[in-house]
Amino acid sequence: MSKKFKKQKNSAVDTAQTETDEIQGDSLAESVQNDGTETSETAQPVMPSEASVSPEETAENNDRESAEAVQPVVKIEGLYKKYSKKAEWAIENITFSCYAGEIVGLLGHNGAGKSTTLKCLESMLPFDKGTIEINGYNIKTDPLSAKMSMGFVTDNHAVFLKMTGVQYISFMADVYKVPTQLRKERLTELENVFQLGSAINNLISSYSHGMRQKICMMASLIHRPKLWILDEPMTGLDPRTMHAVQEYMKQYASAGNCILFSSHALYTVQHLCDRVVLLKKGEQVNDINFKEMIEKNPDFNFEEYFLENE
Repeated sequence: MSKKFKKQKNSAVDTAQTETDEIQGDSLAESVQNDGTETSETAQPVMPSEASVSPEETAENNDRESAEAVQPVVKIEGLYKKYSKKAEWAIENITFSCYAGEIVGLLGHNGAGKSTTLKCLESMLPFDKGTIEINGYNIKTDPLSAKMSMGFVTDNHAVFLKMTGVQYISFMADVYKVPTQLRKERLTELENVFQLGSAINNLISSYSHGMRQKICMMASLIHRPKLWILDEPMTGLDPRTMHAVQEYMKQYASAGNCILFSSHALYTVQHLCDRVVLLKKGEQVNDINFKEMIEKNPDFNFEEYFLENE
């Protein structure tokens, strides 16, 4: 083989290899998402066709889906909590469940145990007896999985005051591993509801009570939790925002999520909730389904009922 031919052949091989590298590089660049992960169509598992699934497998899948559909988002059984060994029970034998699509209110007088129940549910407080499950995850044995599927708005607006509003939301998005592009879309959606405007770029330390409430709600929703827990959520909100929040709560629940919140606003509870759990001196006294109650008694007045049984 002549030197001239060998040189031409090597040149052609080098050119082909360069083109191959460029194609592979372009494909890799296209497969890198905003969060830095690589995807590939060939890496996706091949799903079996309907013809390849046996009747037994189909029945098993249907049973599994049905079980997931009826699995409670919140399941509390025999919950007890004391703040000291010599103290009385702060809450005693609290037992109820909440399901996807429901808005459930937790009501009672001051000191009835509402905040204690919610904080045990979120694992902010240890409890003495009972079990709590969030989306099937035990809050004691698998707290991380349970917490990743919930958002919690406390009654004291615990936030980082030296952050701006948008920095705090971004921080919470990092905690819950929300991709960059997705958090931008959700922030825009939440801003349309809560309307902080340009104040979202200001330090939270400069916020009013109502503005801190708004930023807490926005941050608690940035990861779209299956369970949204709120402790006295309407306190400090102006009437326009309160209305917008209530409408958003209805939409959020109708999308297959669950909302559990405490409140003293009886009118709001009756017109917003599907159910209400009543607490009195740390004990659960009733679990009312409003639809069923009104079907039995069209003139049912929850405010009168509450005041008589409070």
